[in-house]
Amino acid sequence: MKGILGRKIGMTSVFASNGTLIPVTVIEVEPNIVSQIKTKEKDGYEAIQLAAFEKREKLANKPETGHLKKANTTPKRFLREIRGVDVSNYSLGCEVKADIFAEGEMVDVTGTSKGKGFQGVIKRWNQSRGPMGHGSQYHRGVGSLGTLLPMRVIPGKKMPGHMGSEQVTIQNLEIVQIDLENNVILVKGNVPGPKKSLVLIKTAVKNAGKVNEKVELITYVDETEETADTKEKVYGEEEANKILERAKKGEDFDTLVKTYSTIVFFQFYKYRHHRKIIQRPIVHKHYSFTKTITFIFNFIIERLHIIDIYSNA
Repeated sequence: MKGILGRKIGMTSVFASNGTLIPVTVIEVEPNIVSQIKTKEKDGYEAIQLAAFEKREKLANKPETGHLKKANTTPKRFLREIRGVDVSNYSLGCEVKADIFAEGEMVDVTGTSKGKGFQGVIKRWNQSRGPMGHGSQYHRGVGSLGTLLPMRVIPGKKMPGHMGSEQVTIQNLEIVQIDLENNVILVKGNVPGPKKSLVLIKTAVKNAGKVNEKVELITYVDETEETADTKEKVYGEEEANKILERAKKGEDFDTLVKTYSTIVFFQFYKYRHHRKIIQRPIVHKHYSFTKTITFIFNFIIERLHIIDIYSNA
């Protein structure tokens, strides 16, 4: 068993080399400090206590400050205990970094879920509502509270109450990428809690030691500022000039429009899908054919004035 404390930053998506989109949660994992080591002889069980994320000294009380001074560290915001670890691999005051895990390894992530306040049974327990019309007087109520014989509500009955703000563990999440320079771990899928909340990443209980094949991700390139010349070239200005010359010579207008539409279509597509991401598939499932065709003909009419040039040729 091994673990580390982190802070949930948010969710994003990355692309694998085969074009697969992978939704990931970005978790910031600053180097944790081992603030205490518990042994069977002294405490009755083996565990380590991790401290993470800096806190101003004026916000820490004397017992907390004195406890962390034993590990030669400054006050920390979070202190959490991890059991089931081999304490012989740790020493008081040592750092625990993200490299204790490997890319492709399966982990369990524990956090505190978002608080939803006081909610009814439909939202809290996913129950069904009653008819909303035709004289029905039962809409979003609790329903039956039990049978007649006990004359009481059986413990465990699902009723309205406070929802959320409880500890939740998501099991068997895969580590997609580890960035040691930025102290970031990308975990496939979602983890409980709001942004900036504390999460605990531990070795998966059900798949301990399982490591999947490393996923090769597509690298991103920085966007450069585009000049007017670059934009003209990207949208097929050279091809457009050639077609305009053919229009002046008296060639069929409909044929030229179809030819130029095809050229602008592919130039526009290359511009949209290859400017930011390398090797991204050209065909995208959310691509709107109508919007692109509208763009093409607006581009032809407004910017190049093919109709005017053809009529004056």
